[in-house]
Amino acid sequence: MEHLILFTEKDKQQLLKKRKGETKFGEHIQLIPNLTKIYDNIVNLDVDYVIFGITEAIGIIANYGKPSPYHAWHTTLKVLLNIQSNDFTNAKRVLILGHLDYTEEQKLVYDLDVSKKKQLSKVRNLVETIDKDVAYVVSSIIKAGKTPIIIGGGHNNAYGNIKGCALANNGKINVVNFDAHSDFRAEEGRHSGNGFSYAFAEGFLKNYFIFGLHENYTSDTLLKTMRKVKFIEYNTYEALEVRNELDFISEMDTALDHVSNTTFGIEIDCDAIENIPSSAMTPSGFSIQQARQFVNHLGKHKNAAYLHICEAAPTNNEDTKIGKLITYLISDFIRANRH
Repeated sequence: MEHLILFTEKDKQQLLKKRKGETKFGEHIQLIPNLTKIYDNIVNLDVDYVIFGITEAIGIIANYGKPSPYHAWHTTLKVLLNIQSNDFTNAKRVLILGHLDYTEEQKLVYDLDVSKKKQLSKVRNLVETIDKDVAYVVSSIIKAGKTPIIIGGGHNNAYGNIKGCALANNGKINVVNFDAHSDFRAEEGRHSGNGFSYAFAEGFLKNYFIFGLHENYTSDTLLKTMRKVKFIEYNTYEALEVRNELDFISEMDTALDHVSNTTFGIEIDCDAIENIPSSAMTPSGFSIQQARQFVNHLGKHKNAAYLHICEAAPTNNEDTKIGKLITYLISDFIRANRH
């Protein structure tokens, strides 16, 4: 694949910080030395999870957002590889594949003016290219009997995750989205705000649950649309955490009831977590502990097919914090999901 860059032994050794008397996660993960086809390379590997990254903010720019969640993958690797390898972390069951890299495309996009229709169209066309790549990688991993964990990029990549998973399973899938926003905007050209609406319209997504929608940032039009579609359910952050009308743990079960009758994906948008640098950082959101509980609770179910963590935007003084957050969510999912 043109955009897929494998994670190599050399890459790993540059990031590993070994310590006498300890074994680190990165010392026991598996790698692919050469790539032919993803399916062929991983189908016979004795692993359960395939982690890969996406380094792009093109979908966010196409949605008039700040081009920030670009380095989350590299930030995560620095932390993930150096947690402890033990019975809890299960490193030997993990393959780190590499990342889909859009550095050159990102440079082109920075020079475009999205306030101009033709230039905006170019950016949104690039998102469609990313869609195809993500769908191919996810589909290949699931067809090979492994569980993908996708890190980084904008929430536009939910579309590729859903399509890839649906194609691998020969049918529609369900999704639960831990997010301040529905990302169910109009089909006006691909961007980070309409991954789920496109997936639904094109027949890849069936049941959809949005967990923690922010009432201040959901338009009346979107609310009316979601109320009309019987396959969509949601709760709001305000109902859960401000007015205390709903209970967090009970609502996790409500979400699970809506999606778990068949294969489902777990989408985590870091915009939903309080004070985490992201493309739409919020001063009022769920705690990191709640995000971890959510991943643990949903990840336990046998039909949980993938985990996607997106929109985190590391800055120079916050990169370790982002790396630790995403690493916690990855390890929580692996602990919960192994059956």
